[in-house]
Amino acid sequence: MALVGVGLVAGALAITGADDRLDVAERYGVAWAKGDYANLYQLISASDRRHVTVERFAELQQQARQTATVERIDVGVPVKADGDRVRLPVRLTTEMFGQLRGELLLPMLKDGDQTAVDWSQALTFPGLKTGEKMRRTTTLPPRAEIQAADGTTLVRGDSGKRTPTSDVALASIVGQMGPIPDAERSQFLGDGVPSDAFVGTTGLERVFEKRLRGTPGGTLYAGQRVIASTEPEAGEAVVTTIVPSIQRAAVTALGARLGGIAVVKPSSGAILALAGAAFSGLQPPGSTFKIVTATAALRFDAAKMSSTYPVQTSTTLSGVELQNADAEACGGTLTNSFAHSCNSVFAPLGAKVGGKHLVETAEAFGFNDDLGIPGAATSSIPTADQLGNDDLVLGSTAIGQGQVQATALQMALVAATIGERGERPKLSLAKGAVGERERVIPRQVASNVTSMMAAVVSIGTGAAAKVDGVKVAGKTGTAELRTTQTTTDCDPDNPPAGTTACPDEDDASDTTAWFAGFAPAGSPKVAIAIQLPGQGKGGDTAAPVFRTVMTAALKSQK
Repeated sequence: MALVGVGLVAGALAITGADDRLDVAERYGVAWAKGDYANLYQLISASDRRHVTVERFAELQQQARQTATVERIDVGVPVKADGDRVRLPVRLTTEMFGQLRGELLLPMLKDGDQTAVDWSQALTFPGLKTGEKMRRTTTLPPRAEIQAADGTTLVRGDSGKRTPTSDVALASIVGQMGPIPDAERSQFLGDGVPSDAFVGTTGLERVFEKRLRGTPGGTLYAGQRVIASTEPEAGEAVVTTIVPSIQRAAVTALGARLGGIAVVKPSSGAILALAGAAFSGLQPPGSTFKIVTATAALRFDAAKMSSTYPVQTSTTLSGVELQNADAEACGGTLTNSFAHSCNSVFAPLGAKVGGKHLVETAEAFGFNDDLGIPGAATSSIPTADQLGNDDLVLGSTAIGQGQVQATALQMALVAATIGERGERPKLSLAKGAVGERERVIPRQVASNVTSMMAAVVSIGTGAAAKVDGVKVAGKTGTAELRTTQTTTDCDPDNPPAGTTACPDEDDASDTTAWFAGFAPAGSPKVAIAIQLPGQGKGGDTAAPVFRTVMTAALKSQK
């Protein structure tokens, strides 16, 4: 990483031979460049360490970097200066001021048998003189506007006076501005953002914060001396992937209900609409997770498309009965069991698949991973070790209960990946982003799951998701929030574990309704996931919402 000749002073003489000042200076430079303040602290004299704690030492170093908006430090070859001092040439790459070149003039002394740096605060930044403090003035450029995919302006104006220019449905995706969140303060200040600035805290304002604010300008001072200065540079308008007609349809369909709707273009990963808490609201995915379980079962030979299962109303795992919805008797072929969302089939199937393969498949779809959208919650599934070998835990996980959590955006990505024959698209909200895709599921497995999802709509629990003239593939989900038991055979004097009374089968607040799917089934143009907490059964409430949004989305994608 050494940069020979960077910032060298004419006439300086490189140290040669066994001079331990060279070794100390090199080690000091490496630790300083890396921000390894603990090791850097060990290279200063014992006397200096008695006068400054390691915490204060690190704080002073970090403050200097933050003030100068330093992103990277490259260190050159140490050279001998006058007396016992060593010149350490450095090049700093900064967010606001570009590249700055200078040197640290390191005073050396003997500290017992060791050579150490005689440290002072002037060594926190190249060229800083004794008694000088670093400071910066900052000017933010005008904030860029946000546009929909068709060029419709969604919001414009400076950070403190952002003005939505569209209807309420479109404005809902824009998000809010606010003070810098405490958890992100260091990053913002390091980027040159003033501590009292308003920044994007939610929605598109947060997703595109850096692009929208542009590059701050300002002047960097050492005491009264100007070290560097630059003019602010405004960012260009951000054109998003949001399609106004689809966004309006999603917001209207969600209405005042709690929940989220995510609409994705499978071929490119473009996010076409987000309504409600589509990428931040985490809920157990219920039976939509059976898409993952079916994929894992076929992928790892725990089931075949020709497999058949007993027709029954429930199954028993680890001594606990898990019932089908409404105590329905179902089973038969794998496709029929999937179409009718048979817990009695898929819970034992999850136990057969095992934690390792169940988690591996979920992670292939994006669980336990950052989806690359700032502010998006991470959908999660416990590790294989956490799931262990208990059949009940594995079975509950396989039907989207237990500790599995998902956003509507994640389940739209699951549907999109199946629709794209096992290739997972990289999600994006920026129009024109390269539509990267990664093969994560074997093509034939994805094709088989597609046929099973089509059966959900044609003959199963998702009939309300049908769209005229279009073959729809999807999966309903009804995640029970407080119990996985129905009222059947519930003893009021001995209610299910973890409850105080038998559940009310008409209590919609006990469930999160889901639907995830894509259309057309053979060559999908749109994938959608609906999440409606406290809204009853997926087939009754989420599927009709899916149909409404899908109809609007397909019209816009012609």
